[in-house]
Amino acid sequence: MNKEQLHEFVAESTGNESNICQIHAVRDGADVYDDCWRGFQTSDAMNVNSVTKGITALLTGIALDRGLIRDVDQKVMDFFPDYVAKRGEKTIYDVTIRHLLTMTAPYKGRSEPWKKVCTSADWTLAILDHLGGRGGITGEFRYATLGIQILAGIIERAAGEKCIDFANGNLFGPLELPKRILHGDSSKEDQYDYFMNRNPRKYEWYADPRGCVTAGWGLCMSAKDMAVIGVLVLNGGLYNGKRIISEEYLQDMLRPHLKLGERFGFMNYGYLWYKPFDDKEVYAAIGDSGNIIYINKEKNISVGMTGTFKPRIFDRVEFIEQQVLPVI
Repeated sequence: MNKEQLHEFVAESTGNESNICQIHAVRDGADVYDDCWRGFQTSDAMNVNSVTKGITALLTGIALDRGLIRDVDQKVMDFFPDYVAKRGEKTIYDVTIRHLLTMTAPYKGRSEPWKKVCTSADWTLAILDHLGGRGGITGEFRYATLGIQILAGIIERAAGEKCIDFANGNLFGPLELPKRILHGDSSKEDQYDYFMNRNPRKYEWYADPRGCVTAGWGLCMSAKDMAVIGVLVLNGGLYNGKRIISEEYLQDMLRPHLKLGERFGFMNYGYLWYKPFDDKEVYAAIGDSGNIIYINKEKNISVGMTGTFKPRIFDRVEFIEQQVLPVI
């Protein structure tokens, strides 16, 4: 299959590939593939859903490098001295940043309180009410999109500025990527549209009413943006010879900390990034609808891919390795 055939394959797909909007690939520092579908152009952005978590992991690392956070084992509650925990709650005081990054933080209840959090004035404080519980810290993996919101709150309190300004000043700006703006609205109807709308979006980031970005979802990027982020990780934190994030943190971020179960394809999990294979230097930040940052250290390739909302898309790593890599 050549590039033209791959374009036609995606354009005519009625299956998992039918929602792909953009693919951008960089190999050895050079753009080697760029294609778009569904009315998108290279410069357009899309809500990349949980790929946002991977960006939050990078921002946490930058905050660590700047000395704003002591280490990943610092307690979450160190950053919220004004927060009053519910009576009898003790576990919350033992939760660390590492627990948030590895999705091993404990939460009350069986499901995430989306309505409670997303209708509150301060989403960080609202999800703190859900953190902890009687079960203590067990080290069990519990995927919690809302829990990652706490990291945005930590970065804001540690840096003394809005998380979006920290991201623009320390990640997007230095990478010569468009700076993000706050989306602004947070009504129920607008949140639904943010997920479901199939049109290109601005370079924006969803936020709560006080302007704190959603750390677990809602960042809008292009496939090219994501490929550039992947190159940063491939290069050990350097971009055009400038240090953006420490290589030490990136190694820790990508290192397998957990082995996930069948629901997550038995992948390894680092700090909000996946290592899909035990025996290959392949890593990914993965979002719903097939949005992904894919990096292959052995081939020195970074691939970004965006897609409109389509549930249960789990095969993007396989698609990249079987369809995209042979083309480039």
